[in-house]
Amino acid sequence: MNLVKPKTWTISQREAAAAYLYTTPWVIGFIIFTAGPMLTSLYYSFTEFNIINPPVWVGFDNYINLFKNPIFWQSVKVTFYYASLALPLGLIVGFVLAVLLNQEIWGQKVWRTIYFLPSVIAGVAVALMWVRLLNPNIGLINTLLRQIGIQGPGWLQDPQWSIPSLVLMSLWGVGGGMIIYLAGLQGIPTALYEAAKIDGANVLQRFRHITIPMMTPIIFYNLILGLINTFQLFTEVFVATGSGGAGNLGGPARSTMVYNLYLYLNAFRYFDMGTASAMAWILFLFILIITILLFRSSEFWVYYEGQLSNKKASKND
Repeated sequence: MNLVKPKTWTISQREAAAAYLYTTPWVIGFIIFTAGPMLTSLYYSFTEFNIINPPVWVGFDNYINLFKNPIFWQSVKVTFYYASLALPLGLIVGFVLAVLLNQEIWGQKVWRTIYFLPSVIAGVAVALMWVRLLNPNIGLINTLLRQIGIQGPGWLQDPQWSIPSLVLMSLWGVGGGMIIYLAGLQGIPTALYEAAKIDGANVLQRFRHITIPMMTPIIFYNLILGLINTFQLFTEVFVATGSGGAGNLGGPARSTMVYNLYLYLNAFRYFDMGTASAMAWILFLFILIITILLFRSSEFWVYYEGQLSNKKASKND
């Protein structure tokens, strides 16, 4: 009588089975909570859907109507205006703070903690705090300005100052990017600076030819994150111009009608889920295209030490 021996698994097979087993919950969660809603919203973007009645297929009408809608273009304009100020300022201020806090100064760890802590505070709490600070009548900032004889602006209640006010609020959270910059600065070999000193390079020359090139991967990383976060601005505007602020969402005079706020209004105030879904996919495609272009451009300005070493080795061969 021949007995069939049970098949035994090799170590690699057991490891593969364990990997599939451990990743299954994440895959299920991704399908249910991420991929599923994304595909559903893609379908809704081609329908007329008001939540109450079943969706009705309308093709590209939602996209066509959006491109004819002046409020849609106002939201695009406001978002680009905000991004053109907040994104470069956030990158520059975070980098400068990291360089300063990388120096050997008294209380270095304390200063790092002080500048990082604001970035971990919730967005709603920060927005409410800034609404109070920027109040043109009783706010602390205008009160201090009046003490030195300066009439402060209307801030969030003035169409000309509303976006600069939001940019000022965004600088509150630069500590997150600062920490990433700081980690990158500490990873630069000190031997490079010592060799540059021997060659007679001054502080500015060392900063320009060593610090900045070696930090370009970190700058690129923060640029991508900043781009995504900037174009998804919502919480601060919602709180500052809603019930916690002026009580006029997107005001005054639609000067703070950012893209995501108009998307929210379409979805949850006008109950036009088709238009809201179309806006979500336009934003997704825009960020995707810009991100791809940034990755393509990184070949010309982002310095990777390993890639440079390989190029030198290939030239020597």
